[in-house]
Formats: sequence, structure tokens, C-alpha cells
Amino acid sequence: MSKKQIYYSDKYNDEEFEYRHVVLPKQLSKLVPSSHLMTEDEWRGIGVQQSQGWIHYMIHKPEPHILLFRRPLPKE
Repeated sequence: MSKKQIYYSDKYNDEEFEYRHVVLPKQLSKLVPSSHLMTEDEWRGIGVQQSQGWIHYMIHKPEPHILLFRRPLPKE
């Protein structure tokens, strides 16, 4: 499975968090657990590559191949 088939959205934010979503190819989506949010080791293990600090924070059941991530914005 080519990691080039993983789509990374642009980052967007609100007052507290920076967000992004990652779209997996259907074959990789079978590796996403439906019972819990993934740890960093788990999402890295299926090929997601991004800088440290991102947290898989939500499961959108209709689209399990889309992973939703966020990380706190730096305090000023």
C-alpha cells in the first residue's frame, strides 16, 4: 500500500485547537479500530505520517476511513 494514497487536509483551527483530517484508502480503513480512538503508535503503524502532538480525537462512524486529528494551539 502506497503512503502516497493517504490524503492530508490543510490545517484549520479555532481558539483552542489546530485540526486536520486524514483520508485513508479503503484498504487501510479496515485497519482502523471501531472500538476506540487510536494512539499515536497505532495511527503511525498504519502509515499516517505527521508531526508529533496530533491526537486522534473523534470517530465519524459513517466515514471510518477519515481520521480526525487535533492538537492544542501554543499558549501565548
